[in-house]
Amino acid sequence: MNRIDKKPLSKLGFDFVTPAFLEEGQSEFDHRNSNIDLGAYRPLAPREISILEANLNEAENWKDVWVKEGFNPYLVKNCRFFGINRIGILESCYLEFKNLRMPVGLYNSTLISCDFGDNVAIDRVNLLSHYQIGNEVMILQVNELATTATAKFGNGIVKKGEEERIRIWMELGNENGGRKVIPFVGMKPADAFLWTQDRDDTLLQAKYKEMTIQEFSSKRGFYGQIGDRTVIKNTGIIKDVNMGTDTYIKGANKLKNLTIISNAEASTQIGEGCEIVNGIIHEGCRIFYGVKAVRFILAAHSQLKYGARLINSFLGSNSTISCCEVLNALIFPAHEQHHNNSFLCAAIVKGQSNMAAGATLGSNHNSRGADGELQAGRGFWPGLSVALKHNSKFASFNLISKGNYPGEIHNPLPFSLIGNDDSEGGLLIIAGYWFQYNMYALARNAWKFAARDQRTDKDMLLEFDFLAPDTVSEILQGINLLEKWVSDSLGGGDGKAWLNDPANASNPLAVYATGIENTKRRTRIAKAHKAYQIFHDLLYYHAAKEWLATSERHPTASPSALLQATLKNATAIQVWENLGGQLIPSGVINEMKEDIKSGQITRWKQVHEFYEKQAALYPEQKFENALNGLLQINPNAFENIPAWIDRAIATADFLTAGIERSRSKDYEDPFRLAMFGNAAELDAVIGDVKENEFIQEAKMRAISFREKLEGLKNKA
Repeated sequence: MNRIDKKPLSKLGFDFVTPAFLEEGQSEFDHRNSNIDLGAYRPLAPREISILEANLNEAENWKDVWVKEGFNPYLVKNCRFFGINRIGILESCYLEFKNLRMPVGLYNSTLISCDFGDNVAIDRVNLLSHYQIGNEVMILQVNELATTATAKFGNGIVKKGEEERIRIWMELGNENGGRKVIPFVGMKPADAFLWTQDRDDTLLQAKYKEMTIQEFSSKRGFYGQIGDRTVIKNTGIIKDVNMGTDTYIKGANKLKNLTIISNAEASTQIGEGCEIVNGIIHEGCRIFYGVKAVRFILAAHSQLKYGARLINSFLGSNSTISCCEVLNALIFPAHEQHHNNSFLCAAIVKGQSNMAAGATLGSNHNSRGADGELQAGRGFWPGLSVALKHNSKFASFNLISKGNYPGEIHNPLPFSLIGNDDSEGGLLIIAGYWFQYNMYALARNAWKFAARDQRTDKDMLLEFDFLAPDTVSEILQGINLLEKWVSDSLGGGDGKAWLNDPANASNPLAVYATGIENTKRRTRIAKAHKAYQIFHDLLYYHAAKEWLATSERHPTASPSALLQATLKNATAIQVWENLGGQLIPSGVINEMKEDIKSGQITRWKQVHEFYEKQAALYPEQKFENALNGLLQINPNAFENIPAWIDRAIATADFLTAGIERSRSKDYEDPFRLAMFGNAAELDAVIGDVKENEFIQEAKMRAISFREKLEGLKNKA
């Protein structure tokens, strides 16, 4: 926001500080922010009162109106004052934001017990009650802007004198509330996920609740806060809402019981027709055009648009939901859902996900009771018009083809395409689909999610690479499953030997899996031999890639010494958990839970410090995990480093070629070419594949990767 003919004030941050409370027996509505300098205010002078009255202002008691030096009484017109009001400096200038210009001052409003910062512009606010307002704030045409005595600002607080039943819970992952959590300002997807799990551990669940209750005072009478440079215009009702600096609200219908976190570097905006109740909105969010949101948390830099409905849900950072309905869902960062006819309910989705048009995932629509659930690893992509039956569970990077799936599905095979087998009438899973047919999308999404991470406060280390500790574990499990399924399909033969025999690459053996779909239909695994080889190659490639990354983090250390030291300290392959987009070993998570139960951890701040500590350890742990993964399939892999590196380079070349090959299909498809007069017009519309920036960057990275690995091989 720019002030005309004035130097801008310094862009101060906004903290939701705890007010100072009065002694028992005093008015419950005098709990004002303790950082206000009361000495900066003075009573009105008689001449100032005369000027105010001449400008059609009224006061219950002019002695209760306090002002700073620099207050200009001529800039207050047609206002009514009740209770204690403090007014800052008012200068003869105006504020401007986008196409809105307002003169500094208070005009045509009813003001009850408020504090105003310097050079505010308030006009036509029918009721402005119990708010502390920062500097250079603009408020125009608001029907009601008030804070009540029991304001909770979106947190699951119970105030003195209130019953426990009024506490706000978010019912995540299950419509019946079996996984409900208490929302609080600062809550992360990882916190919510931890709380939704281990529901049988009553002590741990009680500790989570106790930790949350300790975050807030149960006393009544907090004043609402509106941070510096906030702009509010043409809005109906705002009640019990805290706002950070640089918040922008225009044309909203109703905002109630919210915390809106915002700052100069990441402004939060709420637009036309929105009705938002009982929520916490983090910095950099955008909410526009008829959104309905109730009992929710919106993490940083996420968006709700075009009539979206978000209820009893937590949406992770860098996500967008528009046009559709999401209920009882816990969604990790980087989720996209844009289509009016998609529906997601009772789900835990671990991020980097995309819901296509017509996808309907709802427990009370395809189960006997409204208590079914869906859980999906990161990279979950249900395709067009997919209908899944709860309870279903999917490994990472599962793509589901269009269709109705009559039974529950538990697919532990990562990087799969799942579809109905029209030829045999069963379920079909193409193993290793992404690496064989759509490497462009897989690689581009990993790059895109990282590039679009707009968080100004990257307080959690989000993993976007498709090869990471969680997928390494799933790949190892997938290798074992493929060996078992091939063995079963051979009638008890040696599945491992069959899969390792190059002669079987074109063998038409029909491979069937068990325990995938809860129906009498058979599940056929396609491309088992090819996927088996790719999974092995990926483990070689991933280990080499992490060795290179570790060497670059320690440029003065010998690459060979780093490798040997890590191998010497290597342990068995670890199980990892995706906590809100950050990967952490399950063992240390369990230790942290024990510390919570024993009382060593008593605050959520300590849990967040645990995340930060694990983020610092992650790069080295990821390297160790990559080496361990390769050891699981070849205990002697590191005895012949040149062979290991050569295989990793060959895999890198295969992946890079796959990126261009999969994208080139769009240019070679005669049906797509039929849309254009010739190939030149196709290139003009969708771009020349040879000039595709992402493909060219991938090629350059592959060349650099090869050169650096060759260097490591020579040093070793």
